Amino acid sequence: MDLEKTLNTLLVTIFQDLMDIEQKALITGEFQDITLNDMHVIEAIGTGEPQTSSTIAKKLSVTMGTLTKAIDRLTKNDYVLRERSEVDKRLVLLSLKEKGERAFYHHQKFHEDMIHALIAQFNKDEAEFLAKSLDGLIDYFKANKESYEKENIQEQAAGNTDD
Repeated sequence: MDLEKTLNTLLVTIFQDLMDIEQKALITGEFQDITLNDMHVIEAIGTGEPQTSSTIAKKLSVTMGTLTKAIDRLTKNDYVLRERSEVDKRLVLLSLKEKGERAFYHHQKFHEDMIHALIAQFNKDEAEFLAKSLDGLIDYFKANKESYEKENIQEQAAGNTDD
């Protein structure tokens, strides 16, 4: 197998395994009443100051409708507090309740453990090289995301979808 195929296989496997293992590791015990996507909404809200729903939707690259459905579920299950801003009643502010904070820290610990297991395999220079390489991959994704989105919009406008 050549290097490009090996790297592709590794990246695809890492992505698939991360999603699968994250689901199994996080959606357990007290947190069985939410989805992995909900857990990522909780992560985006964070433990700091309340944030607007539009800020969270943008951070997660989801529509307001998609976020609203998740927030409805998270509010119902006592993870998230949804309040109108006192300053501007049009704004919906989101913050984590006690159960949401426990879920946030549960998720954070999973990622910390994963990163510690990763960097334990490398010396400092190798770990920095890995970080630089992954950062370059992220730059590639960012640079191409907009062009892929435009291409999809043009295809949809032309009626060239595979729906």
